[in-house]
Amino acid sequence: MNRIDRLTAILIQLQSRKVVKAQDIATRFEISLRTVYRDIRSLEEGGVPIIGEAGVGYSLLEGYRLPPVMFTQEEAMAFITAEKLVAGLTDAANLTNYSSALYKIKAVLRNAEKDLIETIDDRIEVVKMSRPLQQEGSVNPLQVILKGIAGKRVIQLGYFAYYRQEHTKRMIEPIGVFYMDNYWHLLAYCRERKAYRDFRFDRITGIELGEDTFVDVHISLKAYLKDIYHDRQLQEVTVCVAPEAVLHLGEQKYYNGYISEIETADGVLMNFLTLSIEGFARWFMTFADYAKVVQPDVLKDRVMELHRAIAQNLL
Repeated sequence: MNRIDRLTAILIQLQSRKVVKAQDIATRFEISLRTVYRDIRSLEEGGVPIIGEAGVGYSLLEGYRLPPVMFTQEEAMAFITAEKLVAGLTDAANLTNYSSALYKIKAVLRNAEKDLIETIDDRIEVVKMSRPLQQEGSVNPLQVILKGIAGKRVIQLGYFAYYRQEHTKRMIEPIGVFYMDNYWHLLAYCRERKAYRDFRFDRITGIELGEDTFVDVHISLKAYLKDIYHDRQLQEVTVCVAPEAVLHLGEQKYYNGYISEIETADGVLMNFLTLSIEGFARWFMTFADYAKVVQPDVLKDRVMELHRAIAQNLL
């Protein structure tokens, strides 16, 4: 990126947040702090009203705005891709808001980019697999949750506890949302349980934004995800699968931690890193007549236990 493009991008970044740290700019553009300071000075000399405070960061004078920005073709295509993802992976209320914002973005596009969007609009789709949902169709929790997070407001939640098969009412302090394994999740502090809880969107039966506020002293979403998911002990698994069965594993192998494979005289040697030996063992049983476990022994033992249980149930 040349310096002129970088200066424009820095100015846009300053508009995107109330305060931007010099280190954030340096990290984004992979430049030194000295270069950041020099670029900020150049913007100031060009008449941009930048307010800087040592140890805090930079901000633009209230009311200063750039004129409409022209977008590249790649950026225009990214907008359409994002719209498809929003439509496929979030609720109707969020899609309506995103579509409204996208109309405003399209209004400043050049004719070439508008033509491009019309061309590719029906060439990108996000297909949701059908699955039974317990969530009521009228419940669109995302916008309510985001308002609760932004305003630090308590939320009353109606929730279906799957394992206990019961409907509950919770008063929660929302922390963040994340998308994982085809579901949206809400991380919140549950006042009833006095602990952090992970609420799946499809099990929310009712939601209401309360007037009470709370002090945000909770764990961050990133820290929670790191502790709960990323730092779990991964276990290495190796299985040997008959060549004619490998193709039938499809995308499921990726959900079970697929790493690599090697063709051998005995079959295809497939390597995985899994979070759950139990889950892997049950998946392995679906094609066990075409495969064998190479390692670890704990997986071999669990597969044998499942085999005996199945045989017993068939008597």
